[in-house]
Amino acid sequence: MHKLRVQLTDACNFRCFYCMPPDARFLSSLERLRASELIGICSALVDLGIDEIRLSGGEPTIRKDFDEIVRGLSDLPLKKLGVTTNGFCLEEKLSVLKDTRCQHINVSLDSLKEERFQAITKANHFKNVYRGILSAQAMGFHLKVNVVLMRGVNDDEILDFLEFSRRHHIEVRFLELMKIGCARLNHERHFIPAKEIIGKIEERHSLTPLSVNIDSTAFNFVTDHGAKIGFIASESQPFCGFCSRLRLTASGILRSCLMSERGISLRGKDRSQYLEILKTVIAMKPMDRLEKIGQPMYQIGG
Repeated sequence: MHKLRVQLTDACNFRCFYCMPPDARFLSSLERLRASELIGICSALVDLGIDEIRLSGGEPTIRKDFDEIVRGLSDLPLKKLGVTTNGFCLEEKLSVLKDTRCQHINVSLDSLKEERFQAITKANHFKNVYRGILSAQAMGFHLKVNVVLMRGVNDDEILDFLEFSRRHHIEVRFLELMKIGCARLNHERHFIPAKEIIGKIEERHSLTPLSVNIDSTAFNFVTDHGAKIGFIASESQPFCGFCSRLRLTASGILRSCLMSERGISLRGKDRSQYLEILKTVIAMKPMDRLEKIGQPMYQIGG
């Protein structure tokens, strides 16, 4: 276990229908870890072997102390520091991020069509997100665009995303819809396995596989016209046996798996207790894929 996904907040300014239920309730500021608590916990876990951290939400950039957190984590001896964002605040945060070690940015973008983007996210900010993506690419960040493909929703945009990748030299990753929270309700209707997507692409383009680390969540290709694409097939091709990731929730609970609510709070614990807690949490980690989880995605950390 050497990767840590850190949820800064469960709150978000988008309302994507597969992530956020209409009656969503968010943690109060008192329930969330303070910046100093979060940085301290991460520092202790780095001392115990964590060398990659990715910040997530909800939407991590809407925290008022986001800059403070990123700068604090940048002081840790990490191999990689990244953030996953909906892109709404991305452009205004790029100058801050550029001066830190947080150089890996994943942006969620489920449609290249403005009206459809608004229908999915319930937010009228497509131009803002798109502009932030291109600005991040121009500034030299390691950038990826994440697309949750859903049958009958955005599966007619596969080739459009390939062209987007080719034109802008940005890797696009297609994610399978997972049985998490409200996404379970229409999962059978919207789910598309990665194998089917690959088949559709191969009707138009040849794919050359790229090598990835054994604990990578994605498998990647380059197309014959230069698009870089990846697939996260957590439903149809689970990678649980090779997973090297732990999760820290916004309230300070260390969890071993996206699909399990089991975990132990690190809030208020002395550093001398961390090793035993870490061993206990790692022992909770399932080796086989759990089918579903009722807890909504926004509460888990994406």
